[in-house]
Amino acid sequence: HGSMYVANSIIKTLIKNGARQAERGEFSKRAFLNGKMDLTRAESVMDLIAANGRLAARTALAAHEGGIFRRLQQIKEPLVAACTQCGAFVDYPDDDIPELAPDALRQTVTAALDGIGALLDTFDAGQVLREGIDTAIVGSPNVGKSTLMNCLAGCERSIVTEVAGTTRDVVEDTVRLGEILLHLADTAGIRDTADRVETVGVEKARTRMANAALVLAVFDGSRALTDADRALAEALTDAAAIAVINKADMPEKTDRAYLQAHFRHVVTLSAQTGDGLDALTEAVATVTGIEALDSAEPILENERQRQCALQCRDCLNEALDALDAGLTVDAVTVSLHGAIDAINALTGERTTETVVDGIFARFCVGK
Repeated sequence: HGSMYVANSIIKTLIKNGARQAERGEFSKRAFLNGKMDLTRAESVMDLIAANGRLAARTALAAHEGGIFRRLQQIKEPLVAACTQCGAFVDYPDDDIPELAPDALRQTVTAALDGIGALLDTFDAGQVLREGIDTAIVGSPNVGKSTLMNCLAGCERSIVTEVAGTTRDVVEDTVRLGEILLHLADTAGIRDTADRVETVGVEKARTRMANAALVLAVFDGSRALTDADRALAEALTDAAAIAVINKADMPEKTDRAYLQAHFRHVVTLSAQTGDGLDALTEAVATVTGIEALDSAEPILENERQRQCALQCRDCLNEALDALDAGLTVDAVTVSLHGAIDAINALTGERTTETVVDGIFARFCVGK
């Protein structure tokens, strides 16, 4: 029982007698093709399997239970009703069918825009929740960057010494902080140096800082801010960054007010003892938008869904522009039909075989 040899022997015997191995995503694909689930429910299967935390699992489960589909139906149904009424008025002018007033149509389109906009607003945070976020730890030499890296990793990933410039290259690791995976990069201390090797490390640090989706800027709380510290703070003023005042186990001498003027989030911790990590966890959740996510609310799951939602939003904006230009109501409905088609493509009510095959090709065998 449990032997791979026995399992493989059984599989070979089954195939020899006419069975075949399931294709990738075959069971979910069959359920979709037979109308048992929409495409958003099918796509959520892999998100649920790949969920790397409680919140990620709960949002995937909400999608699997039809959360996205129901929200899209709520957006689509008023649009369909408006198109139906406009079409009936145009096609049967002799019947007593009331014309849909432009103001009423505008209200319907605006409500749909708000709904699709709310879905789109969740996408970036949802991606962070599912895939993690590239995070750079930066700062001057000896402020505690490598100690923070080791504290977050739970082991000694970076060499820590009292010698400035110990870290010469980028040290990477993936760690969990609360509900979020941080793809961490511990970088060399940023300073002007004549050491050729250290200079290369400093340049790599600046590149990582520029390209990172999140920056943890570390400052030594036990000393006054240096010119290099102030330059770093100014460089990150408009970035998605958190100022980390390290060495909270020592008397604070840094200029906290200056950092608060340049960073929206300033946390104090001791990377040596781990005190204050809760504050950093909360700050990261706020900056990435995870804090605002509600696991019971639908979240767009992937780029395909986002593109469909963007197309829907563009069509709805076209409809508003047409109303503003004074075009006839039936002309406006052309754009509304485009918005409805985009929603149908998102849920799989209108899609191509190529798209379907591409989606399920990403699945595990079977599923």
